[in-house]
Amino acid sequence: MKENFDVIIVGGGMVGAAAACSLGGSSLKIAVIENSLPPPFTKDQPHDLRVSALSIASKNILETIGAWEGVINRRFCPFRRMRVWETTGDTEFCSNDIGHSALGYIVENRVTQLALLERLKTFENIDLICPVGIKKIKYSADQCSEIELENGRVLSAKVLVAADGGQSKVRQAVGLGVTSWDYKQQALVIYIETAYEQQDITWQRFLASGPQAFLPLTGNYGSIVWYNSPDEVNRLKTLSYDELKDELVAAFPDCLGKVNKVLGVASFPLKRQHAQNYVKAGVVLIGDAAHMINPLAGQGVNIGLLDAAALGEVLIDATKKGLEIADLKVLKNYENMRRNENLKMMTVMDVFYQVFSNDVFPIKFIRNLGLGLAERILPAKNKVMRNAMGLEGNLPKLAKGERII
Repeated sequence: MKENFDVIIVGGGMVGAAAACSLGGSSLKIAVIENSLPPPFTKDQPHDLRVSALSIASKNILETIGAWEGVINRRFCPFRRMRVWETTGDTEFCSNDIGHSALGYIVENRVTQLALLERLKTFENIDLICPVGIKKIKYSADQCSEIELENGRVLSAKVLVAADGGQSKVRQAVGLGVTSWDYKQQALVIYIETAYEQQDITWQRFLASGPQAFLPLTGNYGSIVWYNSPDEVNRLKTLSYDELKDELVAAFPDCLGKVNKVLGVASFPLKRQHAQNYVKAGVVLIGDAAHMINPLAGQGVNIGLLDAAALGEVLIDATKKGLEIADLKVLKNYENMRRNENLKMMTVMDVFYQVFSNDVFPIKFIRNLGLGLAERILPAKNKVMRNAMGLEGNLPKLAKGERII
C-alpha cells in the first residue's frame, strides 16, 4: 500500500534534517528517509574528527527552528578571533569589532545532526524513516514521484528533496547533471591535545604546498587541517601518531603551541561540484547534492543550511498562497535564491585557492599586500568579516532569525 506525503526528503544529515525542521509544524506532510542514525553522544567522549565552523547565520537558523538548544546542551566551541597570514601579510579579525560575541562556533557534525533529529521528532507532521535503504526511485514530472524502500514500503510525494550528498541517488535518478573537477590536493584532519587551555581563535596560514589551519575545540583540544598533495598526505597517514606529532611541530607555526598528543587522523580529497540546475518539476537539490565547495573557509555546511532555510521559506510561502508546491515556477524561486549565491561563494573560494596555492613572486607580493591592507582598512575588513559570518547577501528569513510559520 502506497503512503502519500507532500514532501519526501532523502537524507537525514545536517542539511536534510534542517530542511525538515524548517517545515515542522506546517500543514505539509513530510517524510525523511535516512539509512543510518548517528551514534548517541556523551560529553566524556573524545571529539569527532568531522567538525564544522558554523556561521552566525547557521546559528540563527538552528536557533529559529528550535535545534540550537540541542547543540549547546551537548558540546560546542565559540571563537571570537580569526587570523589569516603568510610571510609578511597578516590580518586578524575579531567579533568585538562589529559588536558580536562570536565570529562562529566549532561544532562536531554529529552533534549538529543529533540536535536536529531530536527537534525533528517533536513535529507531528514529520515521519523519520530510519534506518532504511532505497531500492528504487520513480520520478514523475506531472504526477507524484515514488520511492520504494528496501523494507518493501512504497512512498509517494509531490516534491522529492535530494539531501543525500555529493553522489546523490535522487539527482542521478531524475537526470539533473553536474559540473565537477578535483583539486590537486587533499585535506588531512588531525585531532590533537595541546598544552594551551581553551582557545577562542581559529587561524589559517598559507604556504605554496597548501594552507595549514587550526580550529579550537572545547578544553585543550583542537582540530588541525593540513592541505597538501595526495602523495604527501598519504605519506603522513602512514606515520605513527608520535611521528606525526614530530612532523606537526616541524611544519606548523609556534602559535600552535606544544602538541601533547595526536589522537586521531582522517583525510578527504578536495573536489568542486555544482549542479547545472537545482530544480525541475517536483524535485529540489540541497546541500552537497547541489554543490560541493573547496573547504578552505569552512563554508560547505553553512551554505547547505542556507539552502535548507530557503527551501522551507519557499514551500511555506507557496502553501500560504495556495500554490502547488511541486510547480516548477514555485521551485524556481528557491533556485533563484540560492544558486547564484552559492556560485559566488564557490568562485571566491576558487580564486582564493588559486592565488594562495602557488609561490610565483608577483602573486605572492600581491596577496601579502592584500592581507596587509585588509588589516589597515577597517570598513573593508569588517565587510569581509560580516560576509564570513553570514550577515550579508540575499539571506533567507530563518538566517536572520525570522520565523516562517
